[in-house]
Amino acid sequence: MSNCYLCIHGHFYQPSRINPFTGEMPTEPDAAPYANWNERINAECYTPNAEGRSDGSGSNFERISFNLGGTLAYWLEKHAPTTYERIVAAERSYWKAHGIGNGLAQPVHHAILPLARRRDKICQIRWGIASFEHHFGHRPEGMWLPEMAVDYETLEIMAAAGVRFTILSSEQVRGDLGAGSGPYWVRLAGGGKIAIFLRDVELSNTLSFAMPELASMDDWLHEHMEWRCRLRGLLLVATDGETFGHHHRQGVEVLDYILDAGQTHDYSLTTLGLYLQHHPPQMEVEIVENTAWSCAHRLNRWVVGCDCTPGDSHWKGALRRALDNLACDLDWTYMMETQRLGADPWPLRDDYIAICLGQVDEQTFLAEHNLSNLSSEDTQRLLWLLEAQFYRQRMYTSCTFFFEDLDRLEPRYAIANGVQAMALTSYATGNDLSHSFRRDLKIAASEKTGRTGAAILDHMLEQGEI
Repeated sequence: MSNCYLCIHGHFYQPSRINPFTGEMPTEPDAAPYANWNERINAECYTPNAEGRSDGSGSNFERISFNLGGTLAYWLEKHAPTTYERIVAAERSYWKAHGIGNGLAQPVHHAILPLARRRDKICQIRWGIASFEHHFGHRPEGMWLPEMAVDYETLEIMAAAGVRFTILSSEQVRGDLGAGSGPYWVRLAGGGKIAIFLRDVELSNTLSFAMPELASMDDWLHEHMEWRCRLRGLLLVATDGETFGHHHRQGVEVLDYILDAGQTHDYSLTTLGLYLQHHPPQMEVEIVENTAWSCAHRLNRWVVGCDCTPGDSHWKGALRRALDNLACDLDWTYMMETQRLGADPWPLRDDYIAICLGQVDEQTFLAEHNLSNLSSEDTQRLLWLLEAQFYRQRMYTSCTFFFEDLDRLEPRYAIANGVQAMALTSYATGNDLSHSFRRDLKIAASEKTGRTGAAILDHMLEQGEI
């Protein structure tokens, strides 16, 4: 057996495209001939990778490492149940065969965690673990960080929640990288530690952005894999799962070929949890805080803008300030009301994911938190405020700030989720938070259309549409 191990990790994720005002996903004409981009990407990527192979070797989801984002899992379960069931069955089959799964969890709303408050990091990590357990039936060993954005506090919270490892890029760490893709220990405050794997940046990017055609795969593997395998240890390719079939039409067949070609090219397949179980870290590294895999300018892309996106990026800082101020107002109202009712606000919010996942009904949830004695009016107010916190979390989806202009769908969705959170808070308390939100949004302006965030907000309030 080869002493060279290859792990392919696919980050499978789509942001929620559900209109918070209607609960439905609108038609997306640019996804034609499909009704929306989820349907199109499912047909091109998720379904063909989930289908079993004619030789009986199982689906690709049974042979790679992967994370399935909670918003995507929810959509698949509802709209593509056969594909969803195949993905879940593949992970559970792997877990049954090896005593450890090949799936990783992911914070539910794909927020840039180093930019979040500590209590929001805790919430997103706990929600991500709960979502994984709900779908796959066991606790996750590892967790994918949105955009691989990392700081020590995030790692400490993950480790405290029982997460054993995550994935980073080599440029996000300092130290001796003689162990290749790892794993490595990262020491945490208080004497804790967490394992990290490092993706092979060149190999991952070559496959992601310059994928060969199927006919030349043997030459590609000879050129890119065989000299790396002579170094032995682990090779980790980590990339968007949509690379395999959506970004590249030949991607499913190329992935099949790589997964089948180990004997010819002298590598064995593995997954991260399984490799960690048999090869614990022998070396330590330090992380470079506030970095991400998708931007070389630290976290500027999601804060004030950077050269990764063209044009005027001043809207990013203005929008983030508006969302942060709204979040503070929402949090203050929620905290005051929950404390008045005798509840601990943040653990209660952390547990609210059970309602979102349909695991318990509202009355059972309240009874479990010793809140069943509330009046019907207080009960409704509390449930509205908890739901408002769900939408307030969703405002910070990473794609809100990823692209170049304010008047794109992604920033509009962030504002819309803020509107829904404000509406629910108003139902519960009578407080109208829209005036200060509008004031802050006036500063954010689209270079392309000239519309300000305030104009976008007013359109939503007047028309009830994004």
